[in-house]
Parts: sequence; C-alpha cells; structure tokens
Amino acid sequence: MAVRIIADKCKGCQKCLKNCPFEAITMQGKIADIGPACTNCGNCLENCPFDAIEKVDDGNKGVDITLYHDVWVFAEQREGALMGVAIELLGEGRKLADEIGCKLCAVLCGDNVNGLVDELYEYGADVVYYANDPALVTYNTDAYTKVIYEAIVKYKPEIVLLGATHIGRDLGPCLAVHCNTGLTADCTKLDIDPEDKKLMQTRPAFGGNLMATILCPKHRPQMSTVRPGVMAKPERVAGKKGELVELEVKLAEGDVRMKVLEIVKGLEELVSLTDAKVIVSGGNGLGNPEGFELLKKLADRLGGVVGASRAAVDAGWIDHSHQVGQTGTTVKPELYIACGISGAIQHLAGMQTSKIIVAINKDENAPIFEVADYGIVGDLYKVIPTLLEVLGE
Repeated sequence: MAVRIIADKCKGCQKCLKNCPFEAITMQGKIADIGPACTNCGNCLENCPFDAIEKVDDGNKGVDITLYHDVWVFAEQREGALMGVAIELLGEGRKLADEIGCKLCAVLCGDNVNGLVDELYEYGADVVYYANDPALVTYNTDAYTKVIYEAIVKYKPEIVLLGATHIGRDLGPCLAVHCNTGLTADCTKLDIDPEDKKLMQTRPAFGGNLMATILCPKHRPQMSTVRPGVMAKPERVAGKKGELVELEVKLAEGDVRMKVLEIVKGLEELVSLTDAKVIVSGGNGLGNPEGFELLKKLADRLGGVVGASRAAVDAGWIDHSHQVGQTGTTVKPELYIACGISGAIQHLAGMQTSKIIVAINKDENAPIFEVADYGIVGDLYKVIPTLLEVLGE
C-alpha cells in the first residue's frame, strides 16, 4: 500500500507536514505533497482533519512469504579464521530462529576451510551451507554474490544476517538487489514481532537522534547487517554436530569481473576495539594529541587499548581505527573509561552497552555522566596520574 493526497480535499493546513516523523511531506502551493522518504507509517492519515489522505494499492505484490524458512548467518572468515561478528550473529540468530520455530543456518564460503564447519556447529548452527572452491579463497564481490544468491533462490531463507564489516557492507546490498528485497544496515537490535513473526530491525536514524524500527512485510529474505560488538557471543558447545549442505560453485568466464592480485596489509599499529575488555578513550577535552600518550599508559596498566571520539580523530590527533561511535566502531568492553568526552549521542551509540562506564570530565553537566556508572568531575591530567599511582606498577 502507498499513501497519497486527495487534492480536492486538501486545505493546506500543514498538520500532516508537522506530524510526519520522516519529513516526507512538503507543500506545493497550498496542496500537500508526499515525497519518496514516505514509509507509509500512516501518521498523516490520523492527523488529517479533512480526510484528504488515503492509502492506495501501489501494485507491489511482493512474494509468497510462506515459501521462505530458516535464519541464515553469513559466516565471514578471513584466512581461515572465523570473524567475531559471525559468532555474535549465530548467538542472535539462535534467538530469532527459536522464536520463529525454524533452523539456524550458516553460509560459509572459502577454499578448504573445512575446519570451520565444526566450529559453526559448536556455536549453534543447525545447518552449514558450504561453498568450497579456489575462486573463493579471498572475498570477491561477484563470486560471493553469485554463489550465495543462487543458494538463496534454491533454499529460500526467511532471514539473512551479515556483519557490518567492510565485506558485509559490500556483500549485503549486492544480495539485496539481486533478491529484490530490502536491507537494513547497521542494526543495533533485532526482534521478532510476536503477532506475525516478521523481523523487527532497529537502527539509529537521523544522525542517531532517534531509533527506527524497520519491517520488510512483502519481500524475502529479510536482510540486515549488524555492527560487530553489538550482540553477545554464544557459548561454544564442544562436539555439537549438524547438517552439511555443499553448495555447487559454477563460475563461468565473465561472471567475476575483478581479480585480487595482491593483499597489502597496513604497516601501522592496528587496534582491536571490538575484542578489547578494557578501553580508555579520549576526546576533545584532551586539548592536544600528546594527551593520548597519558591514556595509553592507563590502558597498558589495565591491559586495555586506546579509543577516541570522532572529534579527536577529526582533529588528526589519532588514527581512525581508534574511533568509537556511530561512525566508528561499536564496542562492548567490560570497562570503558571516557576521558574528556562530552557524550554526543553518536558516541554514546557506540559504547553505551559497555558493562561498566567511567567518565572523567571537567564539566559536571556533560551528557556522558548520564550513562556513566561512575563519574569523576575534574582535570583528567590530574585524575589519571593519580589513578596510575594508585594502580602501581
């Protein structure tokens, strides 16, 4: 269904415009006009005092959703090692599959990564769809898209989940276009609607100022990418077994337009924020890049790593790989220490699920204190040396 304006009834009162949560309505003269940002939420219908808005059939019939079953997780691996986000998605996928009453499946692509099949079983997969071919040894957009798309057409999964990594953010949209379905990117929460069992996909919207829950009612599969570090990893059950389905890989000449000639890894020091148990982050309140040397001393003492806010990264004080937040890395450490970080909503979106949050800031009214478990109002250049002294060598 779509929403349209009945021009003869519209009085130009602008109530629909003011009540549209997606700013999808504008005025063309004295008549309201609904633009492409409309989500058909129906809020304008409820607020129109002149019954000048109606829902009409847009001819989008979708697919027969009764033919689609099971939850699929893209088991992303690199050089034969399963990525942490794939394990996290198996844990979340298990919950979704149990609520729907279906199987949890993993899709594995690679060249002789047979050992990962048992690992996927042990992390909860009931079925592993395995594409084993030398052409899949490293990620290639065309090759992976063709193999997984053909598997989707044949086996018809109801839900497909991918990690919001560099690979997942490339592969997900390609699969969605081929499947003629939607994709909700960077989800922070996934639920099943208890009434009709649809996937409820929640993600930050409008710069993180609100959370939008998105549905895909007429098309399948329902697809989402999820940021690493958002979901909890499941317990590994040693010896658990499942079903193996070997996918046939048929890549003709011309199917793959790109060839990987060489993989060059960065020589700079890399930081693994996703797996860190302790993160000490700095923001604009540091005042200068040298402040991160002090934070590194504290992080090293606690066995952690250094993080940063976007303001510090944009100022050129530290590399982007350290950035925590909506446009950086989403983290969930045991301990998060925010130093000189005011607490912009974009930063909070990336760290507020940390187990314990400690904030150090001169401004007692800084928003970071609203999510902190412990707050220290003071100069970080006095507080941190004192902490280091107390912690000892």
